[in-house]
Amino acid sequence: MPHDHHDNDLDEMTALTRALETVLVEKGLVDPAAIDAIIETYSNDVGPRNGAAVVARAWTEPDFAAWLEQDATAAISSMGFTGRQGEHMRALFNADGVHNLVVCTLCSCYPWTVLGLPPVWYKSPPYRSRSVRDPRGVLEEFGTKLPEDTDIRVWDSTAEMRYLVIPQRPDGTEGWSAEQLAALVNRDSMIGTALADAP
Repeated sequence: MPHDHHDNDLDEMTALTRALETVLVEKGLVDPAAIDAIIETYSNDVGPRNGAAVVARAWTEPDFAAWLEQDATAAISSMGFTGRQGEHMRALFNADGVHNLVVCTLCSCYPWTVLGLPPVWYKSPPYRSRSVRDPRGVLEEFGTKLPEDTDIRVWDSTAEMRYLVIPQRPDGTEGWSAEQLAALVNRDSMIGTALADAP
């Protein structure tokens, strides 16, 4: 008798994670509600919204932007964003003619406190290797086409140092509040694979 076939559209890592979670829950070693709470916290509460608030403040407060450039760890910490993989931070400011891109070539070092959970593509071998060899091509695959004379600087995140890209403030946002501006800041723009959203 043939076996029933169930299509599984999960990538291998997600499938393994779910299998491990199932075993741990069945053995009573973890509480599924606790897992859900951790995921919710890093996906929504701790995460890209925190980074967006940092960026928006840098756009609206020159003194904070200067502090962020000089000591990103302290400036970010002053906003209450501390914790896992956010202990040693450096802010990279995009500007006319300069675009920053962050990658972790060895593993997936990532500033959870300001960006939340890392996207799957950030941990993938093709992104980790091609970002160094062909950053312009990688950016174009993300839909980010930069002028040919733009200097693309690639930064390799490590256990000792993690990076937050401060994208350029979009035109047409003069007079906007920090809260309004934060809504234009997306996670990918803080990694460098995208620009901030247009108003």
